Amino acid sequence: MKNSLSTSTKRMITFTALMIFVILSGYSPKSYGQQKKSIAVVSMDTKDLAFDSRTITNMVQLELEKANVFEVLDKYDVADLIKKHNIDVQASFGKNSLVQIGKLLKADKMLSGSIEKFGDKLIVILRLVDVGSESIEKTDVMEYINQQEQMQVMIRLSINNILGIANDRMVVDLLVNYDQPITSSKTTLKLSGPRIGANMVFGKTMERMKAPKNEGGFDMYPVSSMIGYQFEKQYLSSGDFQALFELIPGITNLESGLFVPTITGLLGFRFNKSGIEFGLGPNVRFVQMAEGYYDENDNWNLGEPPTDDYVKVRELDSRGELMASAGMVFAIGKTFRSGYLNLPVNLYISPRKSGSIAGITLGFNVARKPKLNR
Repeated sequence: MKNSLSTSTKRMITFTALMIFVILSGYSPKSYGQQKKSIAVVSMDTKDLAFDSRTITNMVQLELEKANVFEVLDKYDVADLIKKHNIDVQASFGKNSLVQIGKLLKADKMLSGSIEKFGDKLIVILRLVDVGSESIEKTDVMEYINQQEQMQVMIRLSINNILGIANDRMVVDLLVNYDQPITSSKTTLKLSGPRIGANMVFGKTMERMKAPKNEGGFDMYPVSSMIGYQFEKQYLSSGDFQALFELIPGITNLESGLFVPTITGLLGFRFNKSGIEFGLGPNVRFVQMAEGYYDENDNWNLGEPPTDDYVKVRELDSRGELMASAGMVFAIGKTFRSGYLNLPVNLYISPRKSGSIAGITLGFNVARKPKLNR
């Protein structure tokens, strides 16, 4: 049986098979016959570390070999040549010294740098020197958290940076020492200080406040004053944004001859540049309350209901006992500034089944310069 395939078809099949082989084998015409450039590591400068310079140099050599980008010269051959030429490796961190040593070693590249402890972080600097052009080809500077037990991982990250190898982002985030946002009187508000204001009560609570005392009311206005003091503690600051905890003890209803203590705790969120803030949290008032019922005319009566047709409830009553009444407060506000003077204005509402409370507060404080330690 004769072969029905033409010569051109055979050539196409042969070429296709050859290309598949090239792709699978990792061959490319560009890389054919190309050799890796050589690189040498002489010494690393160290300061205030748990490891000495020799150990750090060995770590750099090891991670450079694992990267498999350059042909790393054997450390023993390097040590013999250095000893033969009486080279002081502890004084050979500059570009010129590295170029001279690289020429003696016949290396294409030289890698050196320094690692030192600075405060609560480690600074790793690597410099890649091209011997042929006698120039610094690339420099990498990284700031890591001071976890020296992870030194080899930090060196690996820095070497990958200088070789252009992508790092695991999660590992980078765990070890890199990120700069904290700068905070000052211009970017951080602290509004602890006195507060004054007024609030208005709605619903049945308002009726109980306005009722005469012989009916168990308080014979007072539904609008009352408030005076207090705000304490605040910042627990998060990120540039323009602040998260803080606020505690506001105060007293209300003084204009009606009453003394009603209140305390409010808020989780606050503030934008420093605009001065806008909002928050929410619990509020506790200490008021006189008693148990009773509302009759068919919706009039309040103290005591037990006469029949099961009436619902027994607890309401404000001047004849009752002093008790704590809890609720939630939602607030929004803005701080106006004049120089170092801050004027926070806040609107708030406390929704309650028996009668919501809405109000406004005004405060002031002066931003103080931070004290210097001497």
